[in-house]
Amino acid sequence: MNDQPLAEIGPDRSLLLVDDDEAFVKRLAKAMEKRGFLPETAESVAAGKEIARIRPPAYAVVDLRLEDGSGLDVVEALRESRPDCRVVVLTGYGAIATAVAAVKIGAIDYLSKPADANDVTNALLARGETLPPPPENPMSADRVRWEHIQRVYEQCDRNVSETARRLNMHRRTLQRILAKRSPK
Repeated sequence: MNDQPLAEIGPDRSLLLVDDDEAFVKRLAKAMEKRGFLPETAESVAAGKEIARIRPPAYAVVDLRLEDGSGLDVVEALRESRPDCRVVVLTGYGAIATAVAAVKIGAIDYLSKPADANDVTNALLARGETLPPPPENPMSADRVRWEHIQRVYEQCDRNVSETARRLNMHRRTLQRILAKRSPK
């Protein structure tokens, strides 16, 4: 999909990205800047709420689970500071209950991680009752599963036994999965 033209973004191109995954938020910021946004990043609930209070953006992308709390707190702070802010919630842990909670407090869309910059841009710029178009090249279910396992593995400091316990999986099964290449 092509980059979105500036005319669709509007005169205020400010964008707040809140995610505790430093590498992800830097990549997303760079990609969103190429699409015409003016991104500012935060890696915690506290930093996100502070930016929302001082410099409320026109757009925001907020991770649901952050090290110091819930991204929903940032969404609420954004709604208080700037009711017209278009907020998209990202999460690696998709669940209907959290999607409903995010939309109830003012998010315009809810995307599962890892979402690419085109998906995020489409969600931020979608207007009215129409849904953004589905991703052109969505990940396979196997790839989503593999990404989730890798994320939990990294969060457990690459401890196979702890990762297997948290995923409710046999340690040997997890070792076999980790030894394979990522699915397409």
